[in-house]
Amino acid sequence: MRSVQSSGGSAHAPEQATEAPAPAPNRRRFGGLLPDKLLQHREPRWWQEVAIIGFCYWIYSEVRNLVPDQASIAMRHGRGVQRLQDKLHLNFERSLNGFVAHHEPIAQIMNYYYATLHFVITIGVLVWLYRWHPRIYRGARTVIFATSITALAGFYLYPLAPPRLLPASYGYVDTLAVFHTWGSLADPKVAEHSNQFAAMPSLHIGWALWCGASIFLCARPLWVRLLGLAYPLCTLLVIVGTANHYLVDALGGLAVFLVGIGFQFMLSGHGAFSQAPRARNTASSAPTLWTQPAES
Repeated sequence: MRSVQSSGGSAHAPEQATEAPAPAPNRRRFGGLLPDKLLQHREPRWWQEVAIIGFCYWIYSEVRNLVPDQASIAMRHGRGVQRLQDKLHLNFERSLNGFVAHHEPIAQIMNYYYATLHFVITIGVLVWLYRWHPRIYRGARTVIFATSITALAGFYLYPLAPPRLLPASYGYVDTLAVFHTWGSLADPKVAEHSNQFAAMPSLHIGWALWCGASIFLCARPLWVRLLGLAYPLCTLLVIVGTANHYLVDALGGLAVFLVGIGFQFMLSGHGAFSQAPRARNTASSAPTLWTQPAES
């Protein structure tokens, strides 16, 4: 076969047809169970948030204290958890509790930490997110609500006596009672209004993990972010050192926190600490991952 000559006299091989590449399949990103309109950012109103949080905490407190006071079952569960931890060699709690009990200043600090910071830090982080990170606030708030509601199921299904309420033969010291901490569960006036056997999971750990994640992922100064990482670890030392929880309770707190993270993702389709999408008429509706806030 003759080659085709160009006007300049050069020869060219005949062109062969090439197939266009097949288009990639269009895989739609999971967008959450809620309608897009509900996921778009709306400026939160402070009075609505105060009302919502106050109402939800009241419901939580009422339901928590409606759990049957099953002392015999809770004590049996407590002995079982202690045996499990002994078999797994996770029984350092008695040593730490004994050290704290023999150093009153440390015991007093830990007791007041346990009685107060659980609420103060959590409320402070909520206010901080509301004021400086409003596009993250609602997603983060959903996580802590879901975490708390999930914990209620644990309180009801598995009443558990904390180490400090076990018989003296187990070797634990109730630092709250020994050092007469104000506002503690060892105070009869406080104890009669609170479920003493709501120990599994540890909501101190669940809330501390939420606070720590919020601070670490949203704060700008490195030292503040490191404080966020340290807060759950300090809380773990406190709940164990004061004999208010077993290590297994802390693992339960981690579990309910992860449930809260998963619940928020199912609703929104993006992470709890991703910025909510703006309305479609102002910007793209895709969620924006947090980078660096303008201020903290």
